Amino acid sequence: MVAHVGLISLSVSLLSMPCLPRIGFTKRRPFPMAALSDDPVQEWILTEGKATRITGIRPVGGGCINLANRYDTDAGSFFVKTNRSIGPPMFEAEAIGLDAMYETRTIRVPKPFKVGPLRNRGSYIIMEYIEFGSSRSNQSVLGRKLAEMHKAGKSDKGFGFPVNNTVGSTPQINTWCSDWIQFYGEHRLGYQLKLAQDQYGDSTIYQRGQRLIKNMAPLFEDIVIEPCLLHGDLWSGNITSDKNGEPVILDPACYYGHNEAEFGMSWCAGFGGSFYTSYFEVMPKRPGFEKRRDLYLLYHYLNHYNLFGSGYRSSAISIIDDYLRMLNA
Repeated sequence: MVAHVGLISLSVSLLSMPCLPRIGFTKRRPFPMAALSDDPVQEWILTEGKATRITGIRPVGGGCINLANRYDTDAGSFFVKTNRSIGPPMFEAEAIGLDAMYETRTIRVPKPFKVGPLRNRGSYIIMEYIEFGSSRSNQSVLGRKLAEMHKAGKSDKGFGFPVNNTVGSTPQINTWCSDWIQFYGEHRLGYQLKLAQDQYGDSTIYQRGQRLIKNMAPLFEDIVIEPCLLHGDLWSGNITSDKNGEPVILDPACYYGHNEAEFGMSWCAGFGGSFYTSYFEVMPKRPGFEKRRDLYLLYHYLNHYNLFGSGYRSSAISIIDDYLRMLNA
């Protein structure tokens, strides 16, 4: 991933890297949209952004998806991502996810300010500029803050999100569902399995994965699952700290789901013992956690298989086969 000084353009990925971020993609509700002008970004900064002059514009990263710039003004700095190929819905979904996490007032995320179309083609998002610290966040504080977000971010509509989005560049379907097992089976594992079958003709992984989906209910016995607001793609590139050392998480693939699903990218997140100790002090570990853990890794291994190819297939099918043996399916 490409990191910036100040903020990370986490919609940007390098296909050679093992872990990827996501970009937002569909709408729930209109996020504040700027009027179309020759330069709507500068127009917003100099009006609603309460700046009287822009003192500098500096690139803070790059890549194959979005361009990112820091706009310095007499009213402070702003972080701006632009994309000349994709319309505003992509950044609208990103803004909705950031806004949902921001509103929990728990862990720090950049506040989104404006999404809109560029003059000729494409779109932009303007958000809070965060000055990063020199090191990653304290693992213990990160675990506690993340658990506080899960505890605070609840849904009365069940599992899902008001908007579809993406994990990496893969569509992530967030249609509301009252049953977690059904939601995870259909919109997470099932969707990825179908992609693998369509893209690679991989009927083996599809058929075995479907057997797992039909037989995975015993993994959730004796627990009550409440919908929690999840970041959805929590790997090391989406975790940092501000200049005060407080954890910051970015570029979400948000939805309301089982809190344990947040650890699905743990193989690429570097969570240590102190992270889990602090997390479970706020959100106690539920019976069967260890048995379910790989089920949540599977979704992201399947996604990496669909995005990057056969290098991730063996990890995915190994998890599937282990569960089929465990469940006698």
